Amino acid sequence: MALLMILITCFTAILATSQPCQTPDDFVAVTSPGHIMIGGLFAIHEKMLSSEDQPRRPQIQKCVGFEVSAFLQTLAMIHSIEMINNSTLLSGVKLGYEIYDTCTEVTAAMAATLRFLSKFNCSRETVEFQCDYSNYMPRVKAVIGAGYSEITMAVSRMLNLQLIPQVSYESTAEILSDKIRFPSFLRTVPSDFYQTKAMAHLIQKSGWNWIGIITTDDDYGRLALDTFAIQVAANNVCIAFKEVFPAFLSDNTIEVRINQTLEKIIAEAQVNVIVVFLRRFHVFNLFNKAIERNIHKIWIASDNWSTATKIITIPNVKKIGKVVGFTFRRGNISSFHAFLQTLHTYPNDNNKPLREYAILFSDCEHVKDSDLSQCISNRSQGALTYKAKEDVKRNFFKRNDFLWHYTEPGLIHSIQLAVFALGYAIRDLCQARDCQNPNAFQPWEQTLSKCSKECSPGEMKKTTRSQHTCCYECVSCPENHYSNQTDMDHCVLCNNETHWAPVRSAMCLEKEVEYLNWNDSLALLLVALSLLGIIFVLAIGIIFTRNLNTPVVKSSGGLVVCYVILLCHFLNFASTGFFIGEPQDFTCKTRQTLFGVSFTLCISCILMKSLKILLAFSFDPNLQNFLKCLYKPVPIIFTCTGIQVIICALWLIFAAPTVEENVSLPRVIILECEEGSTLAFGTMLGYIAILAFICFIFAFKGRKLPENYNEAKFITFGMLIYFIAWITFIPVYATTFGKYLPAVEIIVILISNYGILCCTFFPKCYVILCKQETNTKSAFLELIYSYSSHSAGNLAMSHASLDSTSSNITTTHPSPHGNSAAWQKSKDLQVQPFAQTCRDNGTKVSKTFPRKRISSI
Repeated sequence: MALLMILITCFTAILATSQPCQTPDDFVAVTSPGHIMIGGLFAIHEKMLSSEDQPRRPQIQKCVGFEVSAFLQTLAMIHSIEMINNSTLLSGVKLGYEIYDTCTEVTAAMAATLRFLSKFNCSRETVEFQCDYSNYMPRVKAVIGAGYSEITMAVSRMLNLQLIPQVSYESTAEILSDKIRFPSFLRTVPSDFYQTKAMAHLIQKSGWNWIGIITTDDDYGRLALDTFAIQVAANNVCIAFKEVFPAFLSDNTIEVRINQTLEKIIAEAQVNVIVVFLRRFHVFNLFNKAIERNIHKIWIASDNWSTATKIITIPNVKKIGKVVGFTFRRGNISSFHAFLQTLHTYPNDNNKPLREYAILFSDCEHVKDSDLSQCISNRSQGALTYKAKEDVKRNFFKRNDFLWHYTEPGLIHSIQLAVFALGYAIRDLCQARDCQNPNAFQPWEQTLSKCSKECSPGEMKKTTRSQHTCCYECVSCPENHYSNQTDMDHCVLCNNETHWAPVRSAMCLEKEVEYLNWNDSLALLLVALSLLGIIFVLAIGIIFTRNLNTPVVKSSGGLVVCYVILLCHFLNFASTGFFIGEPQDFTCKTRQTLFGVSFTLCISCILMKSLKILLAFSFDPNLQNFLKCLYKPVPIIFTCTGIQVIICALWLIFAAPTVEENVSLPRVIILECEEGSTLAFGTMLGYIAILAFICFIFAFKGRKLPENYNEAKFITFGMLIYFIAWITFIPVYATTFGKYLPAVEIIVILISNYGILCCTFFPKCYVILCKQETNTKSAFLELIYSYSSHSAGNLAMSHASLDSTSSNITTTHPSPHGNSAAWQKSKDLQVQPFAQTCRDNGTKVSKTFPRKRISSI
């Protein structure tokens, strides 16, 4: 037994993965069972080893050159699948995987693809020919990979036969976006179109116009070169040279081409900027030789190698100059870091790359970190010494951070996105079927391999807290935004001036034009009130016309004055009609002018009436003389109204009201009249307010005049109503918007108009219709005489001693019901004591006061 242990310890073996495959299972790199199988393609070794220039037998050759970066990509796929299996994403359904090593060769990748296409659960592992593969059940449901575009294109053309979804984490060739040629291909990285565009923009902004390009002789290199050349030519940038390397390391001419290229770079001394579309191993060899020749340039790196640790760790790499690179978007890969920390405990029975790496790592345990990757790559090309499992674990654990430092975050994140995209697509398919049954669905049913369900029109993608940009929530577009395609990153803003959109809208809707329409219920109510006011005006005009010679009508200033005031009220009521209906230039200019001038004329006439009443019943000589000088009815009315006409004319000339579309509201366009000048509008209303205030003062002075014929106190009430209405109007008008803004002004016009109309004419109509006995000349004269006698007596008493006049003044109230001769005699008797009293006090003016007052009224 002891001898046997010694033999085992000293046994030297060739690692299985470095041998040519003997059976299909030998070809599988990593496998794990599951209800749904996912395929994987990774270039774990950098080339195939061939003993002859041309192969003599159709067999898969041995792979050499272990690539740590590709090994990490394999681990990223395994880790992502385990994350899904350990989550609730696919409850009760386990994902399995079969991962193959492409050895950076199309041949090996095609062999793996044939196995993917072989019939599921068939011992013979054959690919059946069928005219319709709709019901065909292949070995895997989807494929992750490959990395290089050349390999990806070849694989995709085969997978297209059964429409098996293929999600690449690194292939960026622009041609792969063609859904006609590659209908089942998807990727988690942008195409080279955007990368080359960014490179061209960088070169232009940096002021470089003489550059060189190095690329590979495959679809990826040629397409990138063509696209880049077109874009830099548009920016007046010239390409000094274009060098092309063989695509694969197995090509024996690669060393020759690298040396020729370096000689070209040295010869073109004025070329200081070189754009490099190469694979990692190309760049590794190129830079090592460039350092030997002391070539110092600016290298623009493609995303293939810009963050490759293999390049960064080249000894004296800084001597090559500066490297400006473009890379993939990074995400949160902290969980992958934790996975690597416990990798030494991970079972490697079905994981040949992990087993190979552990032995290679143990063999290179004395090599420093910077040379460890190259040591592993070189050691994989020969025989490996067997070591005890415990020794391998111990060495693995000692330097378990090596893999993390070698990780390329952008690539790892892209692989995670690819796996989770498939996971979410499978989740959607499994919602209505039992996916524990491998025959639950065919691969081609995964037409959209996405992490999240696609967002429908009217929705946009909202990134969740997940580290994956392909995993998102669908949220509704807010108001006034829309999306008319699926999976839009953001909603488009509608033109707020003409269109709007409700929440979750797929299109913009035209805004409806609104204004205070004749059919509106509020408008109908206001029109009805205006018509009622006009009826009142006409009724009052008829009543006054039929009672033309009565004292009440005469005391109102006569029929002409009444007609003028009633006409003004009629125009005020009629002006409200210009505030309703679709605004036009004519109506906008007419409504304020008509109201302003007619209301001013109305207030002017009432002002003259107030002044006349005050003059008639004023017993103060000084005030009387002043009022006589002031009382010029026609000139004052024309002057007051003329000033308003001038204000309105200037308003119409310099800042006339116009029709305007108010687009501030979200869903409608308010068609309204823009007043043109707030100052002019305020001046017009302010002028009316000044006249009303003067009228109010005069009327307030005469509020205690005879009861039945006293207009002054009613005018006072009318002016108060006007003030209250318009003072309320200012804040309400300033804070109201929308189509009902004109209704505010209509309501104020109606209130003020009704207030003045009712206070001015309704009391007189009441006397005319209901108190006809007081609407006679005799009753009127008696009332006036009584008031005049009382007022004159009070004035006389203020100028004479009460003792000398108390015996001379005798006041008798005659009966209006006696005959006219008796009443006239009694009146004369009453006038004499009053006149005598006035003469005794030396007041010449008061001598004939009662008669003059009566005649003036």
